[in-house]
Amino acid sequence: MEKTLVKGCGTALLTPFKGNEVDYEAFAATVDWQVTTGIDFLVPLGTTGETPTLTESEKLQVLEVTRQHAAGRPVVAGVGSNSVRGTLENIRLLQDADAFLVVVPFYNKPPQRGIYAYFKAIAEAAPKPVILYNVPGRTGVNCDAETTLALARDVPNIIGIKEASGNLEQCRSILARKPEGFVLLSGNDEDTFTLMQEGAEGVISVASNVFPSAMADFVRALKEGRMEEAARMQERLLPLFKALFAEPNPIPAKAAMAQLGLMENSLRLPLVKASPATEALIKQTLQQLF
Repeated sequence: MEKTLVKGCGTALLTPFKGNEVDYEAFAATVDWQVTTGIDFLVPLGTTGETPTLTESEKLQVLEVTRQHAAGRPVVAGVGSNSVRGTLENIRLLQDADAFLVVVPFYNKPPQRGIYAYFKAIAEAAPKPVILYNVPGRTGVNCDAETTLALARDVPNIIGIKEASGNLEQCRSILARKPEGFVLLSGNDEDTFTLMQEGAEGVISVASNVFPSAMADFVRALKEGRMEEAARMQERLLPLFKALFAEPNPIPAKAAMAQLGLMENSLRLPLVKASPATEALIKQTLQQLF
């Protein structure tokens, strides 16, 4: 897989449920919608997809449906766990993906040298390219810039990072010193405008589940240097970015998709439906956008 393929706007896909079962029909329709509205690549089985609650057979079927409906778009599967063995088992299960998104190990709270050794072991064993995923708000530990840069230099199979630390100075440090071809993708919709101005290649987006055409246009404007237009788009989209994190992701996103009639507002425990206040906020935000 060429590094250049994981650029632009990728969607961290929601997993629809009908009752407590995966709604594959709604999921296929969601992927079709993403493709027809111009999304560049697809990211199933991540945090937004409630992947820790899925069985192995459900993960396989979600990946298969994504690939069947991707229409040639790259598919990056979330495979991270908090052990080398667990992550490699996920990679073997999901080997038909084009690349693997691997989160910093959670709960363990490894030191930086442990993060480096973990990712090196995973990437050297993986049959497809690996994208790092740094999200300390969920994992409990940050992958710092020096560790990211060392992995980018030392391990050819690591092609980029989804940076969701919210630490813009850390992202700037990576962008300023990364080797040629290594891709930094924004992991927070709200940071995309700033990071792409400074050299990031795109975003793995939650908001593009809800408004894929606008997100694809926004990222395209940034890629093409149409900054005044992108700034207007950012101003328009910012309320959506904020509303989708009024509660832990993907709770608000599921509420939004249900309000749009695209899937049931159904989540698996320990996640629960949005509060009435969040539902009202989502409704108001969508009314202003559409």
